[in-house]
Amino acid sequence: MKNTALTSTHEALGAKMVPFSGYNMPVQYEGVNIEHETVRNAVGVFDISHMGEFLIEGKHALELIQKVSSNDAFKLTIGKAQYSCLPNDDGGIIDDLIIYKIKEETYLLVVNASNIDKDWNWIQSKNSMGATMRNISEDYSLLAIQGPKAIEAMQSITSHDLSAIKFYNFVVDDFAGIDHVIISATGYTGSGGFEIYCKNSEVKQIWDKVFEAGANFGIKPIGLAARDTLRLEMGYCLYGNDINDSTSPIEAGLGWITKFTKEFTNSEALKTEKERGTDRKLIAFELDERGIPRHNYDIIDSNGNKIGIVTSGTMSPSLGKGIGLGYVPTVFSTIDSKINIQIRKKAVSATVVKLPFYKS
Repeated sequence: MKNTALTSTHEALGAKMVPFSGYNMPVQYEGVNIEHETVRNAVGVFDISHMGEFLIEGKHALELIQKVSSNDAFKLTIGKAQYSCLPNDDGGIIDDLIIYKIKEETYLLVVNASNIDKDWNWIQSKNSMGATMRNISEDYSLLAIQGPKAIEAMQSITSHDLSAIKFYNFVVDDFAGIDHVIISATGYTGSGGFEIYCKNSEVKQIWDKVFEAGANFGIKPIGLAARDTLRLEMGYCLYGNDINDSTSPIEAGLGWITKFTKEFTNSEALKTEKERGTDRKLIAFELDERGIPRHNYDIIDSNGNKIGIVTSGTMSPSLGKGIGLGYVPTVFSTIDSKINIQIRKKAVSATVVKLPFYKS
């Protein structure tokens, strides 16, 4: 079990620690609902240093990235980030990731912790053009400072105007007394804020100064459980649940990051799939009555026939009702369609809805 540079800090704060993607991670501090509401209404801080970081460099860097990723990285300029995925040869997804253009021939790829080795080996296997690759995952930490008060709370510890950083843009500047920190207007919560990339040796100083700066804004440490409820309220896909090696980006509703302006791994098959339509789709649903849909619960039709499974589900702290995602045959995917979720021995009625669940 690996630790992040802040593991002892979380333990001192009384966090409940659990194994997650090979790391010892804080799942909650005060409780999921309290932490969830802190991010929705104020500002909270996640340690997500378990995420993986690769540097792709050199004159062939863009060529390699274009080959392995679904989005069009040619459109990236220095200071911009892009959500994308790594398609496999069989129509599925190896991982979803964020690509940052750091310099003219330097890109940072941020991947899911559970897929670091898999992603590295896959990209390396496609690197016939000889781009320089460096896996810096073990050396860097990542904090997500999220919530509507994030800009106001953090402005005192950087000389950069945080309000000027647009969504999915970033700067490399001073932050919390450390030079050359990546301050990225990205996140997984839908409530605004930043993600901070720094060296392991710098993260404790940054963590401490972040909490000093945010003291008057209700800042709190936030665990992975609230991260999951926050992302689900936005309908953001979680790798391993909603997308995996056997789900295509088209059926997962990720056609918007699948650009056929270039050739990439399995692009012809995915283009055909997009043109013809898919047999199943990832839908969002809300329960019409009390209940909590859970991962792997059956989705059934009005006759009790199984038509799919719940890929992600929870009791939404913001909405006060059960919400979830799941794959169903396309005929059941239209908005306002009625389905049922098998919760123990009861078929609980649900309605297909448009994302996001949470609208600020």
